[in-house]
Amino acid sequence: MMLALMHIFFFIFYSYLFIISFYLLVAAVAGRFPSGGTRAITGPFKKIAVLITSYKEDEVILNTVQSALAHDYEPGSFRVFVAADQLKRETLQKLRQLDAEVHEVHFEMGSKARSLNNLLNSIDEQEYEIAMVLDGDNIMLPGCLKQVNAAFVHGLHAVQVHRIAKNLNNSLAILDAISEEINNHLFRKAQRNLNLSAATIGSGMAFRFIRLKAVYNKPGILDNPACDREVDFEMMRHGVTVEYLDKAYVLDEKVSSEKVMENQRRRWLESQIIHIRLFFNPKNHVPNKNRDYWNKLFINLIPPRILFLFLVGIILLFAFMGSLLHFNLSGIAHRSWVLVCLMYILALALSIPDRYFTLATLKAFLTLPSVIFTYIKAALSLNPRRKEFVHTPKSFTEHRDH
Repeated sequence: MMLALMHIFFFIFYSYLFIISFYLLVAAVAGRFPSGGTRAITGPFKKIAVLITSYKEDEVILNTVQSALAHDYEPGSFRVFVAADQLKRETLQKLRQLDAEVHEVHFEMGSKARSLNNLLNSIDEQEYEIAMVLDGDNIMLPGCLKQVNAAFVHGLHAVQVHRIAKNLNNSLAILDAISEEINNHLFRKAQRNLNLSAATIGSGMAFRFIRLKAVYNKPGILDNPACDREVDFEMMRHGVTVEYLDKAYVLDEKVSSEKVMENQRRRWLESQIIHIRLFFNPKNHVPNKNRDYWNKLFINLIPPRILFLFLVGIILLFAFMGSLLHFNLSGIAHRSWVLVCLMYILALALSIPDRYFTLATLKAFLTLPSVIFTYIKAALSLNPRRKEFVHTPKSFTEHRDH
């Protein structure tokens, strides 16, 4: 009886892993085809409010704002707004000398949601049609806003640009950069190639100003540390397709220490749980549960890659030991577990840009056991009821060439 129950459990578990691996493999192949998100860059130039949130980011915010102000968009058609939360006095003085509108914010509990809410409600919504959201470390590469504008000229209401690594200074940063590129491939480029809505990241994203303002005035969002996930959910709930601009680039600093990675991954895991809850909250009624709804729900039920590989690795180890002892506890053929693992690894390999197939990447992969341990520590200290935003320190002002 107990063995039969074990077999049922492992059959359900295997089916779950197989479906995930097959889905990701299909997405990985779809992402290999050219993207349809590139459009001719023509006028008219819509007014864009570039919204930059900064929390204790004195080391990078000046460089970010200066870069944004020098961006190659039509002069007079964009303005840079900064929510300055707990910046040093000398940093604020230097910011105010620049041609940006600086809003010094004071919150009992600082968060990105509160900073964006402050900016969006302090700007005349009749003056700006598009809101472009950046983090305090983000650098827009040339042509970024022109491509965003072209998408909106063609009738889109929400876009996510291609976020790429600002730094590759050590193995952790390389792994973090590869992880983001895999996400870009599977959950953004592939989704659009499959005529599904792309997933937003949290920065390097643009929306109709009035629509984003409405989201950040939604009751409860100010206490949500995963506000970017709620933005993604609200776009889906209102039938807004998020476009992905594969050739519009924003630089983003990658984590380069295990402690920072642990905190960041803990925040991401908590955000994933919060996002799943949005689908089952009666207050978030979705009138049209179309394929974007079910697709996004399914994506949120996919475990993080490192934890997935760890689980499958453990199972493969037991399967190998079972084959040596001629005993199969799971009731699933050993080669079937191997198939799941191979499909998953192939999906990841197809999603990694060719430029990362280097000796430095190979060395970085040798640190995976340490990264897995970091993920496990993060998973064991989850607090989905957390209200405060877990800040990721940033320090890089220079970037590598792309």
